[in-house]
Amino acid sequence: MSDRDPEASDAGIELRVWRQFLTLADTLHFGRAAGQLHITQPPLTQAIQQLERRLATRLFDRNRRSVALTSTDALMVEPVRQLLRQAAALQTRARDAAAGELGRVRVGFISTIGFGPLPLWLRAFRERCPGIAIELIEATSDVQLKAFERGEIDVGFMLHAPGLAPSARVPLQRLSLGVERLVLALPDSAAWAAARRLRPGDVLAQPLVIFPRSATPSLYDAVLAFYHRHGVTPVIAQEATQMQTIVNLVSAGLGLALVPEAMTQLQRAGVVYRPLPGALAAGAPRCETSLLWPGQPAPAVARFVEFVRALPLRPLRYRSG
Repeated sequence: MSDRDPEASDAGIELRVWRQFLTLADTLHFGRAAGQLHITQPPLTQAIQQLERRLATRLFDRNRRSVALTSTDALMVEPVRQLLRQAAALQTRARDAAAGELGRVRVGFISTIGFGPLPLWLRAFRERCPGIAIELIEATSDVQLKAFERGEIDVGFMLHAPGLAPSARVPLQRLSLGVERLVLALPDSAAWAAARRLRPGDVLAQPLVIFPRSATPSLYDAVLAFYHRHGVTPVIAQEATQMQTIVNLVSAGLGLALVPEAMTQLQRAGVVYRPLPGALAAGAPRCETSLLWPGQPAPAVARFVEFVRALPLRPLRYRSG
């Protein structure tokens, strides 16, 4: 059988015991310390004796009339004080995290909303919830869906054809942020593009710069269906994933593009934005932006979703080009 003191186990010393130690070190009086701890003196005396046995050292010099710190005790006071402060901070941190006041939200977003209201929304959210860190991840809708499946993002701003929100292999909730029109991004070097009134035939005859179907299938199909309704199969001059790149390709004269109205915020030399001419405007494709998130979000994520839900900025509106 072992002669080891059962109280000298390797288990950690409870914070309660450290509070008792620190209170006695501050008061140097068992009676006053017990009163501050709202216990009687015998349990305090017993707790200090057990702590000394656990540490295999004497912490207090005491007799019938006085209590004094030993050299060991004096060296321990400040570390114990810091320990208790850190423990209190952890409790507060845990409560804040559970209440959605503290945490991290990984936000996937498509570039169009980055050119629109997203920066203002993030600033307002930061002011309201300074304890929540936002991590921004710019990605197309298809990339965001895969990130949801891998647990790499918490919410995602995605672009799609109206009413045809993308679906993932994991359950997602959705909040529509509104529908906006598609406008023409035209190379301003072309004489036909500078005309006061665009002719539908000129527009439909131009090579098309567009995002790949894999990025946003529903919107890609809506754009091609628009051309087909007018009896035209567009010549795809170039595909590009990012809307900024599409606009840059238009500026180089590769063709025209149909882009969300948000992109009119991106002023690029060589590009002019125009609405579709009247004969083409009726039944022209539109796009919808949605916020998606998992069915059981963490508290900080739920706080971000509720913030977006309460925004007075929907439906999305942008300055026309």
